Amino acid sequence: MKVVAFNGSARKKGNTAIMIEQVFDVLKAEGIETELISLAGKDLKGCLACGKCSESKNRRCPAITDDPVNEYIAKIDEAQGVILGSPVYFSTLSSSLKALIDRAGSVGKANGDMYRRKVGAAVVAVRRAGSVLTFDTINNFFLISQMIVPGSSYWNTGIGRAPGEVSDDAEGMQTMKTLGENMAWLIQKTAS
Repeated sequence: MKVVAFNGSARKKGNTAIMIEQVFDVLKAEGIETELISLAGKDLKGCLACGKCSESKNRRCPAITDDPVNEYIAKIDEAQGVILGSPVYFSTLSSSLKALIDRAGSVGKANGDMYRRKVGAAVVAVRRAGSVLTFDTINNFFLISQMIVPGSSYWNTGIGRAPGEVSDDAEGMQTMKTLGENMAWLIQKTAS
């Protein structure tokens, strides 16, 4: 069993990564393998809406092959669980995570809902506003992909602006721990 997480922050070790690692701590304790992929510094291109993935049906984006999105799609395809994390930029998710969602989503739909029944969780780092829109946008990807979204003790957000500041958000960090517990339970139940 494996969970792959994508950190959509421009900071590799910022608040979003800290929150994902809190979830990972619980998953690892439950014997679930984890992998964290940072999108920082990656030049992910957005979907061209060309429809070539619907023609090729090879579980890849055939239109753009010079960025790592096809590698990331394969990692999502292989995993039982997926975490998509983003800080809030101008009231929504980062552009790199949006590019991944758009392309991975198109490929997934074009290939018979290839992420169907995987477990998906959003993790959102926020300074003040925009967390709900970011959380909803990520969850919309999971839901249209027919994935299963576990709940937590609150919405999966943590408050902090400066790197590391989210660690001071006790409720946010507890929410990540509870998310990890629920995600592990669900992955174990659906793996059988």
